Amino acid sequence: MSNAVRGFTGFAAAIAGVAGGTTFGAYRRELRSIRRRVRNGGRIAQTKLGPIEYGDQGTGAPALVIHGAGGGYDQGLLLAQSLPEFRVIAPSRFGYLRTPLPKDASPTAQAHAHAALLDSLAIGSAIVIGVSAGAPSAVELALHQPERVRALILLVPRGYAPNHTVGVPASKSNQLVLRVILSGADFAYWSALRLARNKLVQFMGVPPELVKRAWPAERERVTAIMESVLPLSMRVAGIRSDTVTTLELLPLERIKVPTLIITARDDLFKTLPAAGFMAERIPGAKLIVLDRGGHFFVSRQRQLNDAIAEFLPGIENDAKGTEPS
Repeated sequence: MSNAVRGFTGFAAAIAGVAGGTTFGAYRRELRSIRRRVRNGGRIAQTKLGPIEYGDQGTGAPALVIHGAGGGYDQGLLLAQSLPEFRVIAPSRFGYLRTPLPKDASPTAQAHAHAALLDSLAIGSAIVIGVSAGAPSAVELALHQPERVRALILLVPRGYAPNHTVGVPASKSNQLVLRVILSGADFAYWSALRLARNKLVQFMGVPPELVKRAWPAERERVTAIMESVLPLSMRVAGIRSDTVTTLELLPLERIKVPTLIITARDDLFKTLPAAGFMAERIPGAKLIVLDRGGHFFVSRQRQLNDAIAEFLPGIENDAKGTEPS
């Protein structure tokens, strides 16, 4: 039996086992608590393009942090915890949590929704940080409304590259996890977090051995990111939208804002080709490639923070954003 088949069988057995052995009441209590936290932590902005949910945290220069697949405003705030000197504005993208999924959910439409959110908050411009599947709309915002983008930072970005697709490797175990996630089944995902953790870590683009070797605090950070997918049922519309979004070649040479792109060589989503392609075409863009860290930059937070701090000298001391004209 091949390793791939063993992994697939082990994952399936784990799901079946937890369904029979885990107290369903514990799951229901935990999910109620998560739903309460998610509901109470976000705000709804009534923008000119419709309602947009967002989180608003911190003080200083505004940073628009755009979450990846499976996220929401709460994941954006979580990913930005290493940016305490900024006022973090973290939207829930189309179809995530309480932001509706419109008929046009393209990255371009999402970029205009980001600008509408800034308008509603009287923020003229912001540092824009696009993480993973949040990168396409961040790039589109820099293309279509560059006056709103003081600097563009793309982390393990999903992006276009010739003859290359960023995404989940097509192993049998990954395909099973994908089916669970696209089903929006909260209990199945909650169960997998407990009995098939390594399979989920791998599905999310991180070599499991990195997490095993990490310090306890870093393992807790990885766990928090994975748990931020719950309630899956409140995010599945956005996840499905992300899976059918096709990325096209963009006129990246027109981007004039300062740009930093950071990825990891061992990211299992293979974001390096897209990161390199964008860095070659965006004038003056800086590309940083870490040898290890996977899609979550495991045990590389200090390097990540230092790179951003070096790229943005003095930004945190600038004005908090001007009134939109």
